[in-house]
Amino acid sequence: MKQRLNLETWERKEHFNFFKNFEEPFYGVVVDIDCTVAHNFVKQNDISFFLYYLHKSLTAVNNFDPFKYRIYGDEVMLYDQINAGPTIGRSNGTFGFSYINYHPSFEEFMIGAKKEIERVQNTTTLFAPKLDDDIVHYSSMPWIKFTSLSHARSFSFPDSCPKISFGKMTENNGKKTMPVSIHVHHALVDGLHLGQYIDHFQELMNDGI
Repeated sequence: MKQRLNLETWERKEHFNFFKNFEEPFYGVVVDIDCTVAHNFVKQNDISFFLYYLHKSLTAVNNFDPFKYRIYGDEVMLYDQINAGPTIGRSNGTFGFSYINYHPSFEEFMIGAKKEIERVQNTTTLFAPKLDDDIVHYSSMPWIKFTSLSHARSFSFPDSCPKISFGKMTENNGKKTMPVSIHVHHALVDGLHLGQYIDHFQELMNDGI
């Protein structure tokens, strides 16, 4: 479900109108997320680290309206729930796009995620059966400790979904960190909002639950 935002009363109306017609309205940052607590927790409980940090990231998204806005023409819609659209690797070196429903409970989320991962890994098609704008485009590159990242984009294709990528976790003096790239549409998300999202994601990663 989604609802139309009243642009006339939105404090960012002028910002939206300025940035929405840019040829490249996306901007992004790369930050190191401390995942010491999170990684220790998943190891102690035999949980997939990928699914754990994916759920924490998606929970932060669903707790934060700026990441739930999507553009339709000259309108902005606010989704009630945002789901995950991560790339899933296959044994032959290819990948497929997936669609994983969000659930506040990690256990419920994990059940659905494992089913979707199994489906992708046992098919050869690129696209998920369901495609919509109610997702974040996720990708994981656990082989690379990147310090910057860009995305392939079709400028003729309307797109306002955030794009979040996770890199290689490394350890230094007992502290485990992972680079995370976050790209957002500037007509919807400013630097302040981006910083608030990062802080909230880090808080969730420190929960240890």
